[in-house]
Amino acid sequence: MIIGNKEFFNDRTYIMGILNVTPDSFYDGSRYDVLESAVQRAVQIKEEGADIIDIGGESTRPGYTMISANEELERVLPVIEAVKKEIDLPISLDTYKADVAKEGIKLGVSLINDIWGLKYDPDMARVISDGKVSCCLMHNRKETDYKSFVEDTIEDLKECINLAHNAGIKDDKIILDPGVGFAKDTEQNLEITASLDKIHELGYPVLLGVSRKSVIGNVLNIPKEERLSGTLALGVYGCLHHAMFLRVHDVKEHVQAVRMIREVTKYN
Repeated sequence: MIIGNKEFFNDRTYIMGILNVTPDSFYDGSRYDVLESAVQRAVQIKEEGADIIDIGGESTRPGYTMISANEELERVLPVIEAVKKEIDLPISLDTYKADVAKEGIKLGVSLINDIWGLKYDPDMARVISDGKVSCCLMHNRKETDYKSFVEDTIEDLKECINLAHNAGIKDDKIILDPGVGFAKDTEQNLEITASLDKIHELGYPVLLGVSRKSVIGNVLNIPKEERLSGTLALGVYGCLHHAMFLRVHDVKEHVQAVRMIREVTKYN
């Protein structure tokens, strides 16, 4: 698939570097809510080897406080504009609001990363389609009354895909995210990560976003500042089970891990 000016191939795993421009991100190491520091971090993300930069203006940590579209725009638009001038990596905008996505696309955003998979804002699919950009559709739901967890998750993702198709979004513009950490408990987060192959069978690239999340802290009983090794372990698992993208805070370490996996699997 093509995102922005870059072609991505199905047989590789790519790194999406997180750039949060919020005052309340769950992990301090990803928080850059001053324009100058945000641009410096974006340059560093590129130098460390990331393939995409994901800019977010609203924290979606557990218990987060929603902000208005106007406040989100005030946070992200100056950063998008400044980052575009400094580096040539494709930019992803992490938002579930159509008004924010529309303005981001005008500034050159190439991917909309929607944590609600087009289900929150009824205008989002149309904005993405009209903008001819790619989208990452994450699994999420308000109620956690699963009857058969993995099967229900896959059916939910199919609903997201249908919303995309109905708006005219082409298959080569769609990425799927199993939504680790959203509407799932620890066991379910582990189970859906272990089910990446099944999600891949839907026929779309898969993005895995587990960076320093609570599932790692709950399993290892460690705070978010100490979750790099657990994140790397799940990232390597993703590489071996069809994750085409890893969304991460720690870019350099994941670039190195993916490179080692790529080198050794050449001999399979």
